[in-house]
Order: sequence, then structure tokens, then C-alpha cells
Amino acid sequence: MKILAVSDWEVEELRSPAIRERFADVGLVLSCGDLPFDYLEQLTERLGVPLLYVLGNHDHGLYGQAGLFRSGPACGLNMDGRVEEIGGLIVAGLEGAMRYTSNGVHQYGDADMWARALRLSPAFWANRLRRGRFLDILITHAPPYRIHDAPDLCHTGFKAFRWLMEVYRPRYLIHGHQHVYDPQGVRRTLYRETEVINACGYQIIAWDRADRR
Repeated sequence: MKILAVSDWEVEELRSPAIRERFADVGLVLSCGDLPFDYLEQLTERLGVPLLYVLGNHDHGLYGQAGLFRSGPACGLNMDGRVEEIGGLIVAGLEGAMRYTSNGVHQYGDADMWARALRLSPAFWANRLRRGRFLDILITHAPPYRIHDAPDLCHTGFKAFRWLMEVYRPRYLIHGHQHVYDPQGVRRTLYRETEVINACGYQIIAWDRADRR
């Protein structure tokens, strides 16, 4: 199975009706935040596959035609603070970025993110007992500390994400938030046993059952 990971930038190629043929072997869409809800809805409808997502610091929600407030896309599952098995994959998610304003949405201090990461631990250990592994994929908006991040406060990564990789050893940590303007820019970095992938725009991940830890 292939996984389509998206974040931050809309890509015209993914708006095309030809996406069904172009990405026919994609079985799952993962969104790492800061994308229009209608973009995600159209993408998953055309591909006919599940969507798992977390929200970014620019996801403020919107009011629909009926005047009802929408905090996320109409399709898909918000993975923030959750651990779920989807199609044989164990996936967890943590939304948001480092707090850089006093009233911003989906922003967290470093201590806040440590607490949120620790709350996932019981589910990881339950997976270890039932399935023999903690976690396959962690999706986040912000990157881990000093991996694909930047020195300014807004784009500083979270230290808790490094700890999650060290202890629970997911095969992938997929994030957004950090824009990549150079086509040759680094998008994939191996940290211990985890491949960290920046999904800005989109990335394709080829999942093999042998990748399970």
C-alpha cells in the first residue's frame, strides 16, 4: 500500500480529476495540517480512501453554508491525541505548533506537548502487548526539535517528539509546518529507527508490512 501525506501547500496536481489514475495505488491519506478543508474533502472523495488528519496553527475553522461552525474537514478522522489501528497500521497524532502568540489556536508550550505525548503512552503499551509493537506512524503538524525545524519560536520543533521516537520507535514520523522552497531541500531524515518526513505539499510513502517494528 502507498500512503499520500499532505500538508501546508495546495498542489494543483492533486486538484486534478486525473488524480484517481495518477495515485490509483494510494490506500490512505494523511494530512499534517494547514490545508483548506474542501481540498482535503475533494482529495479523499476522488481517491475513495480514508483520511486521517491533525490540525495546524493556521487551521482556524470556518462557517459552512448552513451557518454551522466547522473545526475540521467533513470527512476523515481527527487523530489529535488518539491512537488508532487503520487498515493494519497503528497511527497516532498530535496537532499544533509551538506557542508563539497569546491567543493562537492549536499552539502549545513545550511542557504542554510533553503532557499530551505522555497521555498516549498507555495506548502504546497496550498495542505492544496485543500486537507486538507500539506504533507504526506518528503524524504531527510541527517537526521534532532540531529535525527539519527552524530557530524562530514559531517553527521550533518539540522535544517530546524526539522522546516518542526514542521510546516507541515508529517507522515514520510525518509532519508539516516547515515549508520547503528548494526542490533539493531535505525532506527525509532518519532519526534512530524512525524516518522523519516533511509532507509540505505532498509526499508518497510506500508502506510494506515488513516495515513493522
